[in-house]
Amino acid sequence: MTAPTASHPPAGPPADEPAGRAKAQRRSTPYAQLTAQVQEAGLMQRRRGHYWVRIAATTAVLAANVAGIVLLADSWLVLLLGIPLALIMTQFAFLGHDAAHRQIFARHSSNEWAARIFAALVVGLSYGWWMGKHNRHHQAPNQRGIDGDIESDVVAFYDEAAESRRGLLAWFTRRQGWFFIPLLLGEGLNLHYESTRILLDRGSISKRRWVDASLIVVHWTVYLTLLLTLLGPGRGAAFFGVHMAMFGLSMGGTFAPNHTGLPVVPRTEKVDFIRRQVLMSRNIRGGWFVNLFMGGLNHQIEHHLFPSMPRPNLRRARPYVKAFCAEHGIKYTETTFLGAYRDIIRYLNEVGLKARNPFRCPLAAQLRGGGGLPS
Repeated sequence: MTAPTASHPPAGPPADEPAGRAKAQRRSTPYAQLTAQVQEAGLMQRRRGHYWVRIAATTAVLAANVAGIVLLADSWLVLLLGIPLALIMTQFAFLGHDAAHRQIFARHSSNEWAARIFAALVVGLSYGWWMGKHNRHHQAPNQRGIDGDIESDVVAFYDEAAESRRGLLAWFTRRQGWFFIPLLLGEGLNLHYESTRILLDRGSISKRRWVDASLIVVHWTVYLTLLLTLLGPGRGAAFFGVHMAMFGLSMGGTFAPNHTGLPVVPRTEKVDFIRRQVLMSRNIRGGWFVNLFMGGLNHQIEHHLFPSMPRPNLRRARPYVKAFCAEHGIKYTETTFLGAYRDIIRYLNEVGLKARNPFRCPLAAQLRGGGGLPS
């Protein structure tokens, strides 16, 4: 199962329909008309030059960061370099994301291997694990039972998840919006744990499972050897903590504004492709810095409509998509980065209020229900 692309719309006519009528029908759907517009504008064409420059620049910055770690190895100031290292790893994760969506190369195999190298070897996350969860997310963003990104044992992303909570977890859930950003500091470790856990489960990932495992072993062998050799166990552990905390904040802080706080769809609800992708996505306004920090995912609506569109073309697709949504009466959600987090915190706190209070006074509950004082 793969995410829909511009060349592979999510639905088509029956197989036995005459070819001419089928072709005309595909051309007449709103999504096909929008697709034709962006294709005519050249926005689905590969941007290999852009990506080679980006790959080279990101690799050069990584090399400079490692050189800085070597130079400052005997100083506690080296911990500060864990911050840019986390940001660099996030940029490589974005490159892996782009390759997995076949944005970089024409051949599927070239994109797949690039994605594996960026994700597993450089960042240390399983490509197979990520593809499984990410394809489900693209298939049905914010849909219960399908999109694993809204299923969490910690944060309740919808009312029913909050209502079932008790005790200390219920207390936390009622305040989860305020805890959300601090929780992102642990997301880096969580991503690595989930990636490794699924990778070790024989039934979860079958295709090239051991390729991922081998690349990840190389990643951690090189990373931990350098830490222990250059920094020693104490300073190395502290550096690891800074790096993982900032990686979680960077990765989680980038992906959270894309969908959190937008409608959550029941599992059995049927929503057409365009509305499913647009109504559950949020764009983030901003200049080059926001675009760099978010890896182009600030154009989340365009990315969900055209997953294989190269990252640098997403902003150019925005006017077409925005005009299309206005014409068809589809809400196009766009805000600033801070505005998105304001909405996220408010939404999570509202959901959290559904969590039951185990210390609720029975008398107060009876009075609220109109039962009056007991005799």
